[in-house]
Amino acid sequence: MNQERSDTRLADSLLPPSASITEAVARLEAAGTGVLLLVEEDGRLWGILTDGDIRRAILGHVPFEKPCRDIATRDPIVGPPDITAAEALHLLDHGREFVLDQLPLVTEDRRVAGLILRSDLVSREKLGVSAVIMAGGYGKRLLPLTEQVPKPMLPVGDRPLLERTISHLREAGINRVNLTTHYLSEQIRSHFGDGQAFGVDLTYVTEDLPLGTAGGLRLLAERDEPLLVINGDILTSVDFRSMLAFHKRQGADLTVGVRKYDMEVPYGVVETEGHSVRAIREKPHMSFLINAGVYLLEPGVRRFIPEGQRFDMTDLMERLLKDGERVVSFPIVEYWLDVGGHADYRRAQDDVKKVRLS
Repeated sequence: MNQERSDTRLADSLLPPSASITEAVARLEAAGTGVLLLVEEDGRLWGILTDGDIRRAILGHVPFEKPCRDIATRDPIVGPPDITAAEALHLLDHGREFVLDQLPLVTEDRRVAGLILRSDLVSREKLGVSAVIMAGGYGKRLLPLTEQVPKPMLPVGDRPLLERTISHLREAGINRVNLTTHYLSEQIRSHFGDGQAFGVDLTYVTEDLPLGTAGGLRLLAERDEPLLVINGDILTSVDFRSMLAFHKRQGADLTVGVRKYDMEVPYGVVETEGHSVRAIREKPHMSFLINAGVYLLEPGVRRFIPEGQRFDMTDLMERLLKDGERVVSFPIVEYWLDVGGHADYRRAQDDVKKVRLS
């Protein structure tokens, strides 16, 4: 990594421990490092905040107005500024009871001097997962842009959205990619071919009739490995490796990526018990976890999908829950945007200039 890029990455990853969790999430999205270094005013390292800390906060319903020091790691493993690559990798592998992905570099008086990521030191190994990108939709909310171009092929910055998704999968170590197509599918085939020019092995699954976000999965060849499914209109830097590790730890049959969504009720809310008013909350903020369109499925889950009929991922999750299968949620704290309408598409064009994306 060149020095200028390293310095920029370090600067983007610094935050005071008093900053709110909301501020930390925004900074993590922009930095793309999976970690923030919490630094005192004098430049000394106070602790670190990882994407995993944020995920645990979401699942634990911790208010995002709280300072990020409340959920951070106070005493992280660190290295000296002159550490060698071999020494850094040894610390990442053996510095804790679990494998680390980031190593802050500090001077003897704990002043921050650098940041090393595991990806700086070793090539990404294959993940043991195949992927499916659902790229068959009409994109009606993006008309007239999608009259002649399928939505996943709309340019975001200097290349199509779908190309960015494939690049992100490849960088995560996922090389077997299936594309389910329907609307203007020939444009997708013409651009990507067999995928070799993009570093992946592409297989096309053409739906004669739209089968929903899960129905097309029954058309895939059987494989004895987890299946990552992502909607074709999602722009994200989610860490697929972390998602897979979480999926395995939870012993899940299906893991759904979720995104924290906040909204303000624009009215005073009256809480009642019978006819009696118990409380009034003026324009309260409410928080939800929404379906982010990213899923991990165990191989056996496909047997719950009916053949030849429309079936969505929400239908699949409901069927799994009814049958007592394990469905868990994985909070996505990295950058995420559903490019569904014109406002979202305009935002994607702005964000790609500021956020580290594939």
